[in-house]
Amino acid sequence: MRHPILLTVCVAGVIAVAGCGDKSGENTVSRAFQDVNVIDESNLNDVMLTVADPNEAVSYFSRTASEQPDRIDIQRGLGKSLVRAKRNQEAAAVWAKIVKLKDATADDNVDYADALIRSGDWAKAEKTLDSVPPTHETYNRYRLEAIVADSKQEWAKADSFYEIAMGLTTKPASVMNNWGYSKLSRGEYQAAERLFGDAIRQDPTLFTAKNNLVLARGAQGEYTLPPIEMDQTERAQLLHTLALSAIKKGDVQTGKGLLQDAISTHPQHFETAVRSLRALENAG
Repeated sequence: MRHPILLTVCVAGVIAVAGCGDKSGENTVSRAFQDVNVIDESNLNDVMLTVADPNEAVSYFSRTASEQPDRIDIQRGLGKSLVRAKRNQEAAAVWAKIVKLKDATADDNVDYADALIRSGDWAKAEKTLDSVPPTHETYNRYRLEAIVADSKQEWAKADSFYEIAMGLTTKPASVMNNWGYSKLSRGEYQAAERLFGDAIRQDPTLFTAKNNLVLARGAQGEYTLPPIEMDQTERAQLLHTLALSAIKKGDVQTGKGLLQDAISTHPQHFETAVRSLRALENAG
């Protein structure tokens, strides 16, 4: 929260100290206002990277970057904002420029690899990660290494990288969910179920992990919802996911029943489940 009265007093104090009406006094006041602007800009940059609308943040950083093209922090803000806005090709192009700047760091190369993965350029992402020194051991680096290993079905490598990444963060729910999805894609359903459960215990709001947990259970023919925290809308959505899992395995009657449960559970009209049930009934 800003304190305009305190700011006024501080600036007034600077003017009083300067107080002789000469050029040195004017320069002191000017420097004081520059310092205030630097603090304000830093706060604004942080806001734009977190709570601002992603496309609004892109506009802000694009404008600022054109005015101050040598500021690598602004270029980074632009790259991160483009990723948040899901403008991944543009983000990769920005990060490609950043990593060539003289003040670029290993973290910049990791962020570049992230943007490349999001834009589907797996080969270049792997090459970029390989260029990062092995001593640069960060959560984000190993999270991306695990994802790349997954894409190549190098399961032992992926498991090792996921485990390292988990040890480098205080909020491992997301990486647990990714690791669980990796296990799910391999057909290791029980291991996947355990990891999704761990992710939910770490972050009970992570709906993706809840949905994946239901997929893992459905793949094993377990068509009941797990005892996890969920609101009524989430419960309906998870029942719908479970219904589709049952139908995919050929348990059509079970799937129909679950769809009906999903429709009756949802606090509003659940159009997606209604369409699914109608398609089943018409096919029958």
